[in-house]
Amino acid sequence: MAILSFFLALQLCDVATTLLFLNHGVAEANPLVAGMMRLVVSPALALALVKLGGCALGLYAWKSHRIRLLRRANLFFAACVAWNLLALAKA
Repeated sequence: MAILSFFLALQLCDVATTLLFLNHGVAEANPLVAGMMRLVVSPALALALVKLGGCALGLYAWKSHRIRLLRRANLFFAACVAWNLLALAKA
């Protein structure tokens, strides 16, 4: 359960840092999120929709015992959050 909790926490950190850097004028680099932002009126809603899908996939991976996949996803999203923080530091 800890690995899933960490995954979900990283998703929240990614949302928070993404919204912060969007407010500082930094462009979204993720093509999925950027595309969703063109379809809906609010960047926060676009990000929430993409993250809800990602969280559902994370929950599916955990329920199907794909722990190795979740570990790799955690590494990836930890790097994304670090990247967001770096972008904020430069903005």
